[in-house]
Amino acid sequence: MNDVTAPFHSASSGASLAPASAHLPADSSDWISKGQPALVLAPMEGVTDAPMRALLSERGGFNYCVSEFLRISQDVLPPKVYLEHIPELRADCRTPSGTPIQVQLLGGNEELLALSAVRACELGARAIDLNFGCPAPTVNRHDGGAALLRYPDRIRSIVAAVRAAVPAEFPVSAKLRLGWDDMNAIHLNAERAAEGGASWITIHARTKVQGYIPPAHWKYIGAVRKNLDIPVVANGEIWTREDFLKCRDETGCEHYMIGRGALADPELSWVISHELGLKLPSRCQSLEGSFSTRAREWLPLIERFAEHCAAHVETHSGAPYTVRRVKQWVKMASLKKELPWFELLKRTQTLSEVYAVLSQLD
Repeated sequence: MNDVTAPFHSASSGASLAPASAHLPADSSDWISKGQPALVLAPMEGVTDAPMRALLSERGGFNYCVSEFLRISQDVLPPKVYLEHIPELRADCRTPSGTPIQVQLLGGNEELLALSAVRACELGARAIDLNFGCPAPTVNRHDGGAALLRYPDRIRSIVAAVRAAVPAEFPVSAKLRLGWDDMNAIHLNAERAAEGGASWITIHARTKVQGYIPPAHWKYIGAVRKNLDIPVVANGEIWTREDFLKCRDETGCEHYMIGRGALADPELSWVISHELGLKLPSRCQSLEGSFSTRAREWLPLIERFAEHCAAHVETHSGAPYTVRRVKQWVKMASLKKELPWFELLKRTQTLSEVYAVLSQLD
């Protein structure tokens, strides 16, 4: 097996995998750096997949997106798995609108993770994120995600192994929760990630045990930020402009990651980017209120999402897949705002029925 501390190369097994773009230097302006505020689209397994990344990134406001995690357990995944989950690797690792994608890996074997990061870079990745935050019991039982929060030294070792394996100019970051069941655990875990060579860390402001139950404990992120020399990205329970402003007050962070909030309010990225002083696309309309709850306002978004789904799913199952994803999306949006038409949408079976429901309602 290859030496995980060896520098990135394209010899033998890697040479035929890498597109020409994989060998270009990473553009540091795409990623996180001190003094340059940023907004990031969060990775959400089964939710922020390639079609959703395409939709939200083309609307604007995000500096980059993090992919859904690739789970590394028994061996390095074959190239086709990377390309199925992250088709942007075929296109300079960017969404169709040009937003960069950071590839996220999850696992507990430092050697396999390092080799997997090398493969990702051979395929076109320009930045790697390591998932130490996923709270899913199945993942945790198999030594992945938040399970590592109980072993700070392993976090350092994993980050160090991946950092040593990929080109120095390619960032390696870590995504953490506050701890397994102790919120104060974040201090040591964050220190260990930094010691391992993390370019930055993202902190979800809850423990594994807390899951997604409100509130988010942003003050812990602020305490970590004050004690680390690397950038800290704040994440968790940012659904509105008011949430963002409160999070900024409590953390003092320059960098933020949103996930569920971006799905519930497709204009939230505009609002936060405006507050951060980031450049926004000319099509941005509202920078104060939340996205409309009217069905007809959602219709063009859902039609565009269906187009991205059709481009991503190349089989006859594409339409049923799209209907399932639309229902999933709107259900998530309905968690934070009243969408009376969701009950009608739940009964639909085809895209035509979805469009009919949305076009007939005010």
